[in-house]
Amino acid sequence: MSMKDKMHTQELYLPGDEEIMTEQLQRLDRLYEFNQTRPLEQEKRQQMMKEMFAQIGENCYIEPPLHANFGGKFVHFGKNIYCNFNLTLVDDTHIYVGDYTMFGPNVTVATAGHPILPRLRREGYQYNAPVHIGENCWIGAGACIMPGVTIGDNTVIGAGSVVTRDIPANVVAVGNPCRVLREIGERDREYYFKDKKIPADL
Repeated sequence: MSMKDKMHTQELYLPGDEEIMTEQLQRLDRLYEFNQTRPLEQEKRQQMMKEMFAQIGENCYIEPPLHANFGGKFVHFGKNIYCNFNLTLVDDTHIYVGDYTMFGPNVTVATAGHPILPRLRREGYQYNAPVHIGENCWIGAGACIMPGVTIGDNTVIGAGSVVTRDIPANVVAVGNPCRVLREIGERDREYYFKDKKIPADL
């Protein structure tokens, strides 16, 4: 099995492999071009995202700069996804994000890890595990989502959280390490922020 194939099997591999690096640099070059687009060039950005990503649905918005190890090659976005600036996608293997999910600024979604054993790190070994984020999630500013994590539909991840394990659907989860704070419940149907009521016509 080639090093390139091992990127998606959770096996140890060498990311500096020549075949991997050749393609990665080409994709990073395209990502650089995306990040140089002007705010008025929305149509150009949409077309570039369709070329760069493994899958991207309609009405997705990504505010540059975007950082992605493989320029989005292994990123699967549904529709109506919003990404604020400085989203980092360590897409050495696949990242799946459901429809209507939002990312605050400075969020990191990482699929890559390195062995704890110092000798293996010195030799440059890495492994990857896919990340799955459900539909209609809100990932707060500065959150970090670690390799192999799954986050369920409708869940809110609090700002600054470090998500090291799976988080279920329909909850608010916060902290380092990220833990479920509470379920999304009846009060959330009436209040949108502290004592601020949701208008009756919404």
